[in-house]
Amino acid sequence: MKFEIKSKDPQSKARAGVMTTDHGDIETPIFMPVGTMGTVKGVHQKELIEEINADIILGNTYHLYLRPKTEILEKAGGLHKFMNWERPILTDSGGYQVYSLSGRRKIKEEGVNFKSHIDGSYHFFSPENVMEIQRTIGADIIMAFDECTPYPCDYKYAKRSMHMTHRWLNRCMAHLERLPFKYGYSQTFFPIVQGSTYKDLRKQSAEFIANVGAEGNAIGGLSVGEPAEEMYAMTDVVCSILPEDKPRYLMGVGTPINILENIALGVDMFDCVMPTRNARNGMLFTAYGSINIKNKKWEDDFSPIDSMGITYVDTYYSKAYLRHLFAANELLGKQIATVHNLGFYLWLTREARKHILAGDFADWKNKMVRQMDNRL
Repeated sequence: MKFEIKSKDPQSKARAGVMTTDHGDIETPIFMPVGTMGTVKGVHQKELIEEINADIILGNTYHLYLRPKTEILEKAGGLHKFMNWERPILTDSGGYQVYSLSGRRKIKEEGVNFKSHIDGSYHFFSPENVMEIQRTIGADIIMAFDECTPYPCDYKYAKRSMHMTHRWLNRCMAHLERLPFKYGYSQTFFPIVQGSTYKDLRKQSAEFIANVGAEGNAIGGLSVGEPAEEMYAMTDVVCSILPEDKPRYLMGVGTPINILENIALGVDMFDCVMPTRNARNGMLFTAYGSINIKNKKWEDDFSPIDSMGITYVDTYYSKAYLRHLFAANELLGKQIATVHNLGFYLWLTREARKHILAGDFADWKNKMVRQMDNRL
């Protein structure tokens, strides 16, 4: 993978770049739709390409390992071929999913024992076998196996966990050196900064990760319930240490406002289930604020869903019709809302990029943050 910075904003740490992978270019800053199990819920791959225009999507190691299983993915020739997606894919290592199992897993130095949420069967993840699984899935960007600490988190626990994540990182890298690529294209490895919301731990972890010299770096363990101000403070600390010439990925973030504020701090890549999950619950994001389409006020509003018309659904359907679909619990309503929200998130990061290139990102960002902080 190559990464080239095209422009920097003069009034913030925002930057516009291009990542080059074997499956295509990714213009940054970028939002990556979450396709946990080889599908972005409710959206056809054709819509992801033609309407939402996602440069890259995510898959998840934990879920794909359990279903359809790595043997099936290997027979298919990797996840790209299995789901008929020719653009880049990133896989999360499953650390966050294992963390979220809480009562179903046991973490130790060797790795993590866990029970499947599907059938209760027992499994074991180690830094080594997670690298093997990600080789088999075949994503363009693969993540280190880490422990994601909860919020709030005791300082001693956060420190112990961070050091274990660093030891696991060394094991990931050592094992990757022995694993050839499987499908004729290369994979890029990102380590993950941890340290909870403790500035000294974040600094220590960022320095450790920076010294690894990977082609890109990720910031984990945020957007797990901490106040936004703490998230921004930790991101700021980490971005000031991570190499400037490598892409920075803030995992699991977030709201449209979170994304813009973190772009201003120097982050290049984002993912979050929020646009898809909230869509399925009737929450729409727009440039002027959020809409709860289930509210009675939209019952006889025959105006377009979003007059900006970012995707075809925005002007093809009315608010009243979309509200009716949710009231009747029709699946089409969730699909329409999902296409809209993902289209908006991609529009937002691309618009941010345009303003970074134009040199007026900071002013535009401040205006957008005020606008989007409304309930319509």
